[in-house]
Amino acid sequence: MNHVSLSGELPPSYDVFLSYAADDAAWARTLAEQLAGHGLSPFLEQWSIEPGDVVLHRVEAALRASAHGIAVISPASMRDARAMDEYAVLATEAASSGLRFIPVLIGHVPAPPFAAHRVWRDFSDATGREFTLKAAELAAVIGDRPAPTDGTPSPDTLRATHPTAPRPVTPPPRPAFVVCYAPGDAVYGARLARQLLVAGLPVWSTEDLRPGDGHFWTIRQQLRYAVAVVVVMTPRSQDSDDVTRMILEGQVHGRPFVPVLLDGDVNYHLAATWYVDARDGALLDAARLDLLRRLYEDVRENRPVRLPEAARRVPGGAGDPVPAMTASAGLERLRAHLAEDEYEHADLLTTRLVLEAAGRLTEGWLRERHAIGVPLNLLAGIDALWTARSGGRQGFGRQLARAPARGRRPPRFTELGTALGWRDAPEDPVPRLYCDFVRRSAPVGEQGGPGVDSEPGPPRLPGFFPTLRDPGHENDPDWYDRWSSTVLAVHARLREWKAAR
Repeated sequence: MNHVSLSGELPPSYDVFLSYAADDAAWARTLAEQLAGHGLSPFLEQWSIEPGDVVLHRVEAALRASAHGIAVISPASMRDARAMDEYAVLATEAASSGLRFIPVLIGHVPAPPFAAHRVWRDFSDATGREFTLKAAELAAVIGDRPAPTDGTPSPDTLRATHPTAPRPVTPPPRPAFVVCYAPGDAVYGARLARQLLVAGLPVWSTEDLRPGDGHFWTIRQQLRYAVAVVVVMTPRSQDSDDVTRMILEGQVHGRPFVPVLLDGDVNYHLAATWYVDARDGALLDAARLDLLRRLYEDVRENRPVRLPEAARRVPGGAGDPVPAMTASAGLERLRAHLAEDEYEHADLLTTRLVLEAAGRLTEGWLRERHAIGVPLNLLAGIDALWTARSGGRQGFGRQLARAPARGRRPPRFTELGTALGWRDAPEDPVPRLYCDFVRRSAPVGEQGGPGVDSEPGPPRLPGFFPTLRDPGHENDPDWYDRWSSTVLAVHARLREWKAAR
């Protein structure tokens, strides 16, 4: 939207507004020259301010008349009050009007908080051809053209923090196979993505992030609506927080998974999932590609997805089970998810820790005889973390206090679900999908803290998390009976813990 200037004339429109500190004017001019060489119209104060102009008004009008904004972030800009004010306006415009805000770093300075959740580019050591390629990439993004590439994955792609998405996640133009891999596996991951693309399948990976994209918002968008999530499994991806978050995000929304074992063991979070053995470094064979084509058709036609049965053993491992995450490592990761308010991720991890301890990870549910194998100290540790983070509103102990008393027969699903708050009355429907299920389970608390009730409507009852629901088995026709059995089995084991205290 154009704003009228003090003279009553509409200001000229610009493709991109360059914000920078006075000490960086020469560097900013070089970048602006490169952008102009690609046919763009950049606003650069040293080019655009004429004698007699009121500088503040002219800059403000130009900023609001620009569709894109580049913030040059440097040691000098962090000390420049005016540059920081301009950066703040760019961030505000990005949130309110859709302006694409592109942080550009020089001088080896870390991205400040207001820019860290956007995809940015580091020009600190860029000279010659590297500078030209990076500037051409920015020009392509601003001009909405395909980005030039020399075939090398950008080292900046995964450099961002992971805040909660600031706006509702909307469907992408075209759902795709989302290929996930650790930076150390980028060469194979890029080859795999290219193979799927050549086979005529829609593909997306973090290499498709463009400067100015909301980093994790875009990843969440792709994962929530993914045709399937293709995970390159290696020790590096097992240890990668980025890959783990992507796996959990896909699981929260019930997306199909196609794990590809490139090296090491099966990823802990995918231990109950069928996978492709690619430890020889080969790409997918014709049969696997045909399977993905059928999967794509199933998703497009809204049919049940057809994938092979889950693998129960590591191939070539002489029957050895998939290596388990230790209880201490699991509890530490659970603590980290809760500390970042990632309740769904923490919930899925909790279910996996319990099922794995009982030896029932592949089955996805358990009975009381299976729960005997769950260490009491593990349940106590899980309960303590949920209780502490929610101020006593969440956790196994809270659920146990709300559960109906056991008589001659165990409580029915309707009784159990109502008592624990998964619906308001026995006749109400129970949310079918895990992602809908956990919306009711959102912790209740003050705005902005643990237990945020972020959606309008009546307040939700406390005491839902952990849900002990496994989204990987949502399509089972008797999921509700299996869920009830799991909850009652854990509650029985908890009573043993309470009695032993």
